[in-house]
Amino acid sequence: MSLPSPSTSLSSPTGDIELKNATQVLEQEQPPEAVDAYQNPWHTIFDRGDMRRLGKKQEYRRVFGPLATFGFISMYLCTWEYILVSVSGGLINGGFGGLVWEYIFTAFAFGSVVITMAEMTSMAPTSGGQYHWISEFSPPRYQKYLSYAAGWTSALGWLTGNASGYFIMSTLVEALVEVYDPSWSFTNWQSTLVMIFFLITTIYFNTWGARLLPAIEVVSLVFHLAGFVITIVPLWVLAPKNSASDVFGPVVNGGGWSSAGTSFMVGTITILFSNLGPDAAVHIALGFAMMITMLFTVGSLEDAINASSPFQNSFANTGSTGVNVALTVILALLIGAANITSLATTSREVWAFARDGGTPGHRWISKVHHRQNVPFNAVLTTSFLSFILCLIQLGSTVAFNIIISLNLIAFLGTYLISIGCLLLKRFRHEPLPPARFSLGRWGLPVNLFAFFYSLITLVFSCFPVSVPVDASTANWGPAIWGGVLGIALVSYLVQGRRDYKGPVVFVAGVRKEGMGLQTA
Repeated sequence: MSLPSPSTSLSSPTGDIELKNATQVLEQEQPPEAVDAYQNPWHTIFDRGDMRRLGKKQEYRRVFGPLATFGFISMYLCTWEYILVSVSGGLINGGFGGLVWEYIFTAFAFGSVVITMAEMTSMAPTSGGQYHWISEFSPPRYQKYLSYAAGWTSALGWLTGNASGYFIMSTLVEALVEVYDPSWSFTNWQSTLVMIFFLITTIYFNTWGARLLPAIEVVSLVFHLAGFVITIVPLWVLAPKNSASDVFGPVVNGGGWSSAGTSFMVGTITILFSNLGPDAAVHIALGFAMMITMLFTVGSLEDAINASSPFQNSFANTGSTGVNVALTVILALLIGAANITSLATTSREVWAFARDGGTPGHRWISKVHHRQNVPFNAVLTTSFLSFILCLIQLGSTVAFNIIISLNLIAFLGTYLISIGCLLLKRFRHEPLPPARFSLGRWGLPVNLFAFFYSLITLVFSCFPVSVPVDASTANWGPAIWGGVLGIALVSYLVQGRRDYKGPVVFVAGVRKEGMGLQTA
């Protein structure tokens, strides 16, 4: 079957909407606000112009100033904090030296994906993210199916990222208890209850306490930067140090793989999880400095691998119980703040997809409670689904690794499709929407590298941490992802093909004459 040309108009599979290329007639239909905005990037009306081009009614009051916004993107993933709590897999697959080079490689390679996402964001700044870009940039004949699948997959990625924060909070609470009683540890059901407690806490700050969010982000940003200094200085001053030859040594194949190269690529998954988000573009250097500090102060590689969490060894090696507890509390407070930010982000992704008719019960989920200025129902839905993911802890000893894998598989899948659609438009020399940030002539090579890097990394995200494996140590992430796609297919057949049109049908150049702005 041949693809339609850029100038082709055709009916949707349901026969009720005429789809055209979203950018083919963009210049003719571009609203004056948007034109003025792109000519004057700091003009106060640029946001309104973007929303008009995308065909969206602005549902929320903008309450985040520049500093709160910077705090929001800094705290969403909090690189240096997550480096401390999530590198165990990299110690097995890479060791000390492997982690160093895995970090450097991932920073540069994933940078191509980040900068490609930035370009697409500048073209279409919307809560929908990847599924919106796929809808707008894909061939018209396939936009509905591809964007629907991407919407479900993207939501899964955000949900697993949100759930991972509750897993980590459980680990930090356990670490605090072990300071005083090293023989004590949580049972699986106790860990799950701790996760649920912190989940409920984040619900409050995203609903009734939502008015506090901008202030929380500003305060969190200050403590995020101060906490880095407060954590790193005692470790360098008080803890015994490994030698430079140990830290920058060879790649260690501790996972039982056939080669050190395979072990290295499996280890990069740990690093990518810590840098998978806007935070990677904000202050990736902080994460690298913290990782080097931990590798110098964690003790032997064997001790680090056998520890519940490597950071516990580094904190304990300061020789002071008070310092150990203080640093762990700081880490817990910052990751707790990041969880609040994560739920805010995830709930708006779910809300945006529901607004487009992509979820069961979308009319209820997409309601906006203007008094609180939040998508109240989307927050509750997101929290319930995160609760379901937390239950993985009840049945697996490697639940966190499964969550990491599922998070990466979901996001990398949407990156692949959205970048692929962008590449197709570049190969066809089709016009792209105006953007305040453009890669220009570097767009094609950067997009190509980002596409193939995402593809290779997606494959390694499906690997277990080590081999051989059994049912309790297997990577069930791909199976869960397949199950979610199966549910998505059923949902599409039941209601999606009737209610979901794809966000592109509201975009300037595509929306039919007389069609108003999309609203929740």
